[in-house]
Amino acid sequence: MNFFDYFQFASVVIFLVIMVAKIFYLRLSRNINPIAIGRGKKGFRLAVELISFSSLLLWMVEVLLYAFHSGFRIFPSPLHVQLVSSQPVKLVGVALASLGLAIFASAYFSFGDSWRVGFDVKRPGALVTSGIFSISRNPIYLSLDLLFMGVFLINGTLIFLIFAALAIANMHWQIRQEEEFLSNLYGQPYRNYCARTGRYFIR
Repeated sequence: MNFFDYFQFASVVIFLVIMVAKIFYLRLSRNINPIAIGRGKKGFRLAVELISFSSLLLWMVEVLLYAFHSGFRIFPSPLHVQLVSSQPVKLVGVALASLGLAIFASAYFSFGDSWRVGFDVKRPGALVTSGIFSISRNPIYLSLDLLFMGVFLINGTLIFLIFAALAIANMHWQIRQEEEFLSNLYGQPYRNYCARTGRYFIR
């Protein structure tokens, strides 16, 4: 294993630790179940949400297989063709992934008790507009975009390009669904927030 392998392994571990720690904190300290995947959903929206979550887990497994140079591959060999491979490109990938993890951690801190996976109609939490959310309305999605792009540049294979492209498209779709949900939930305060804060970056 080299630096890039260790970095990818550490990235997956950090990602999981942050998310699992937040889940346990909300459940044990606040009596909140933050996992709202599939609640109130049906049909196409439910399928997209479940496929998205499963794909994230599959992506993490694939990252670990690459990091440990495993001979086992989930996907057929044509999807593992090398598209790009150079030290500068890998370093750019490390920078993007590192930035993504930093934004991810900051978002979880800023979210407080309002963080949810999915739409929680019964206990949605307060609208968060401070911290990293004063710069981006969707810092977690932004962080995942950066992480997916960074991992592709580190490995340079077709499968990770496909993962990145599908993830970015899917997360944009999810953002649009959440905007509708949050607009109905919080009303004018949320619309005022949208007017002064960019979907991905500060205006």
